[in-house]
Amino acid sequence: MTDLTKIPVTVITGFLGAGKTTLIRHLMQNPQGRRLAVLVNEFGTMGVDGDILKGCADANCPAENILELSNGCICCTVADDFIPTLERLMAMPVRPDHILIETSGLALPKPLLKAFDWPAIRSRITVDGVIALADAEAVAAGRFAPDAAAVAAQREADDGLDHDTPLSEVFEDQIACADLVLLTKADLAGPDGIAAARAAIEAEAPRPLPILTVTEGAVDPRLVLGLGAAAEDDLAARPSHHDGAEDHEHEDFDSVVIDLPEIDDPEMLASAIARLARDQGILRVKGHVAVTGKPMRLLVQAVGARVRHQYDRPWGAAPRLSRLVVIAEHDAVDAAAIRSVLHGAVPA
Repeated sequence: MTDLTKIPVTVITGFLGAGKTTLIRHLMQNPQGRRLAVLVNEFGTMGVDGDILKGCADANCPAENILELSNGCICCTVADDFIPTLERLMAMPVRPDHILIETSGLALPKPLLKAFDWPAIRSRITVDGVIALADAEAVAAGRFAPDAAAVAAQREADDGLDHDTPLSEVFEDQIACADLVLLTKADLAGPDGIAAARAAIEAEAPRPLPILTVTEGAVDPRLVLGLGAAAEDDLAARPSHHDGAEDHEHEDFDSVVIDLPEIDDPEMLASAIARLARDQGILRVKGHVAVTGKPMRLLVQAVGARVRHQYDRPWGAAPRLSRLVVIAEHDAVDAAAIRSVLHGAVPA
């Protein structure tokens, strides 16, 4: 790669818990001869995904090539954070061959693509492709596909109502902006679920899109990297609910960080998190927890009522701090109630 060659960037978008970090970890482990850099944008103030990825750092993607933006929406902080961070990556002593950007699960990808037209970076970088991840099991269940007939009936009764939820708009914008869709958690959805999810995505897509099924992020990197889409040059082909708006807001969502003491029973904590999803509409929980008598830290990842936990690495000299970030629609965030349920999983 010469200094006159634009650095390709892959934008990886998708709803909360769709598997973006798992995909990036797989690409880091299979770089196809590329030196990678990763930029992670998290919703909320506590970075979890960046920490997971730094644990996978190696010569092809060293820790200094993994940067986090956790102080706001990546496309709302273009001048202050996003552009300087990209410039920092491009100015490294050994310039990366390819940059992966993991957006937050609530991000709208199109405003981010517009940022690549900024004079400071346009001549030096190009969007190789936008990869949208969608949870096959969730999409098959219709959680992010509005019931068009029901919406039409309600609008006929009151044409002043808008029944598109914030979640459906985020999902639709991510699909509309994509060059490739990965249906994740294919093993959980099964053949019928995959077929239903594929049909739902094809119905949402503004143009034909390749759709691949993926389990645990395992996809041939040649199918994901090197698309050559130059997505920043064909924004008109990527419609958004927010086209024409100067700014977009994330006030529909909020997060709270919960500190916990050491726990004895991970399953009890998992049950409490699942109860939060059912009773309070919590969308996402992630973080690390200290378990009494265990030298390894427990990584907790929850999407709705589906909770996964595993020991990922020793605490070592790091403080044994149990901390979870909880994300929900704005009106569902009751910090006191969330704290009460989670602390109820800790023995007195």
